[in-house]
Amino acid sequence: MPKRTDFYYTEEKDIHFIRPIDIIKEHPEIKGYIGKNPATFLIVLLCVGLQCGMFWFIHDKPWWAVFLAAWLVGAFILHASFVMIHECTHNLLFKSKSNNLLAGILSNSVMFFPSAVSFARYHLKHHAHQGIPELDGDLPSEWEAKTFNNSFIGKSIWFLFYPVMQVLRVPRLKEVKNFDKWVLLNWIVVFGVDFAVFYFLGPKAFVYACASLFFSIGLHPLGGRWVQEHYMTSGPVQETASYYGPLNIVAFNVGYHNEHHDFPSVPWNNLPKVHQAGEKWYKGIAYHNSWTMLWLKFIFERELSLYHRMLRKRFEKKQKGGASKAKAA
Repeated sequence: MPKRTDFYYTEEKDIHFIRPIDIIKEHPEIKGYIGKNPATFLIVLLCVGLQCGMFWFIHDKPWWAVFLAAWLVGAFILHASFVMIHECTHNLLFKSKSNNLLAGILSNSVMFFPSAVSFARYHLKHHAHQGIPELDGDLPSEWEAKTFNNSFIGKSIWFLFYPVMQVLRVPRLKEVKNFDKWVLLNWIVVFGVDFAVFYFLGPKAFVYACASLFFSIGLHPLGGRWVQEHYMTSGPVQETASYYGPLNIVAFNVGYHNEHHDFPSVPWNNLPKVHQAGEKWYKGIAYHNSWTMLWLKFIFERELSLYHRMLRKRFEKKQKGGASKAKAA
């Protein structure tokens, strides 16, 4: 696989607007999997409770234990919390949009940095306009791909600061309201919890909260999820890939990403049922069984870089040496 110097480009329609129609024709029972799962709120409470317990547990431990706990425990708790925010974003807990937003803010409360409300807006654009840089916040910016390139050190730094990378993409995005009363409430709640943790439990609990966030979506085997979802790391040119490994148990089936993009109104507990019904389609395309191995592969293989993403619409841009349309790739 030669080193890329530009993204992939395609003129084809997003497969997630096409494939679900074919699947439902053969398996209309999938319509019954669509709906709300208010019991998911119990998972939100569990994650918040576990992380609060860890704040108290770690506040007087040695510094080495703070970072070890963030890597081994906090990362998994906050990754699950992100999945809960994702469920709230798609309004899969309650009928009321406001109640889903409040549940998302609660899940975000122990995650050090406020993101639930903004994520909800940018993520829905990602589903509707996948691959369009001005609307899809999941895409890396061109400066990211150029800066971190394909070296081990560059990609490791990118993973470590992945939460920062997501924030720095915001200025390029269009059609999203950046600030309102919901965003303000999100800030007040999360920064209020941060202050309380530091004031009542001290700097170690505060640093644990910060480290848990960065490990949960960064330089950690869980980071393989961000590669798995939309980076094209092997074989055919395919915009979305699923993960069917054991970590789906603690990540609440977030690995079923093709299934989710095809049927975003299906809650996490029913995604395996969608996979089973549509197995003919999903088993016939590329998928992954290990986030850890994918994470290591992406970091260590020099052929892989942030350029391994599919873009749409920017065809007026002159194709550079590594550029190609999907058909040619």
